[in-house]
Amino acid sequence: MVFDSARFDLRPYTGFETDRYVRRTFCSWEHAGWRSLLVQRFEHVPVAEDMALPAAADLHLVLPVSGRAELRTRDGGRAVATRWVPGRVQLGVPHQSTVRSYRGDAEMRSVQVHIPRDTVDATVARLGGDVPDFEAMAASVAAGDPLLEEAVRALGSAGAADDLYAETAAAFLTTHLLTRHGRLRTGRSPAREDARTRAAVAFLRERLAEPVTLADVAAEVHLSVYHLVRVFRAATGQTPHRFLTALRVDEAKRLLRETDLPLERIAPRCGFATPGALSVAFLRHTGTRPSAYRNS
Repeated sequence: MVFDSARFDLRPYTGFETDRYVRRTFCSWEHAGWRSLLVQRFEHVPVAEDMALPAAADLHLVLPVSGRAELRTRDGGRAVATRWVPGRVQLGVPHQSTVRSYRGDAEMRSVQVHIPRDTVDATVARLGGDVPDFEAMAASVAAGDPLLEEAVRALGSAGAADDLYAETAAAFLTTHLLTRHGRLRTGRSPAREDARTRAAVAFLRERLAEPVTLADVAAEVHLSVYHLVRVFRAATGQTPHRFLTALRVDEAKRLLRETDLPLERIAPRCGFATPGALSVAFLRHTGTRPSAYRNS
């Protein structure tokens, strides 16, 4: 599968102010002559506010290789806090624009790989599946994948390998992502999946006040992160994260109704790091602020 250069620019994000935020130190198009895969190495500015990343159709893998940072990413709804951690691959969701802010150090560097959508669609067709749930795939990748990390790292230092190397790498990465992180369900067992959803809900209720990750819930119910998100959303209509936030807001409502505890004491009991975080989630879920809810 070969890129059509008329459709795929050296900077896949049209309109992104590249020079303002990064310095590119390697580009497989320019330095290796590849046309089947775009691999770039970047050095990042340590602080960015409201950095708009337009949507792209391709699969975009980002591997931080050095530096530390606290990030906040917004995709049109709530802002999600994550960390820039060397060795942890991130997958961008196709056709989803985001706004990112972060504060880090001067050592922030990354290897980034863009797999063309034509390659993805062709591989999906060969595997006999439908369009993958890319949000669930991204969540599964974020839980960790040492093989994917090493593959992206190797591509960042591939040097002068010819385009056959790039084409083979693109096929491998796509197949790995689809089969490891985006498998389609076959031979569903609704009763078993419902039981796992109930177990996941019980686990979330028990850990209401504690930090909980998707990996924690998946391990508890013996599912991969990808399948946890798919099964849970099919049963509840929500992702585990949003379901947990709703549980925490319900508990906050109960405490506001039945106790005189100040918000500073209610927030940690409901799993919120700060009263401000509780207020934001409460307003989003109920349409009113905690103080107004209590007064009513």
